[in-house]
Parts: sequence; structure tokens; C-alpha cells
Amino acid sequence: MTDRELLNLAKEASENAYAPYSRFKVGAALECMDGRIFTGCNIENGALGSTMCAERVAIYKAVSEGEKHFSRIAIYGEGEEYCLPCGACRQVMGEFSQDMEVLCARGSGGYVSYRLKELLPHPFKFGNF
Repeated sequence: MTDRELLNLAKEASENAYAPYSRFKVGAALECMDGRIFTGCNIENGALGSTMCAERVAIYKAVSEGEKHFSRIAIYGEGEEYCLPCGACRQVMGEFSQDMEVLCARGSGGYVSYRLKELLPHPFKFGNF
């Protein structure tokens, strides 16, 4: 799958976002090592701490289906800036792959690419796991 195809899936996923408070729709498309794709969108809640980011929705869907090996994730936000993952999402991604590629798009269609270890160089690790 090309970068553009994965980014298009993230953009499509953003159309399902529930964002009545921020009005900022985000979509994510997660590619697993075996080629499977899981998508997610942000889901807001009036109790803001219960809001879930698109990236974590995609990752949790994948894990709930038995997948834990990810190669890359595309994130699309309809704003003018590149849509980078928040700290909580970076930490969740880091639980599975520090070398994951992270494609960050903006509304105009442009995107940048990072390795997760660039965005989260020192992830929290519990004990010796």
C-alpha cells in the first residue's frame, strides 16, 4: 500500500469522527506488519478525559482483533498544520513499536513522515519489560 492510499484511508476515517466540541475531525489508518489495516476516528465526550483520539481507536481495534505488530500509521486532520499524535497516543504506539513510521497529514493533503522514536525518544517502560 502506498503512503497516499494509507493517508486516504485516514481521511475517510475522519468523516466518521464525533467531534461536536472541538469540531476538529481526525482519522487514522494503522498498517500491520501482515498488511491488515485498521482505521479509527476521534470520539469526543462532554467529560473531556473520556475523549479518545483516532490513533488509539485504530490501535485498540487492532489489538482487540489479536494484532500487535505495526509497521506504520497515517493520521489526517483537516487543519492547516500537520496532525501529529498527542503524547498519550505516542506512548500507546511506543508500547508496540518504537520504529513505527508515522505519517502526519494536513487538510491540504500534504504530509510529513517520522519514525516514532523521533517523536517519542524516551518512552515510559514499566519495570524490565
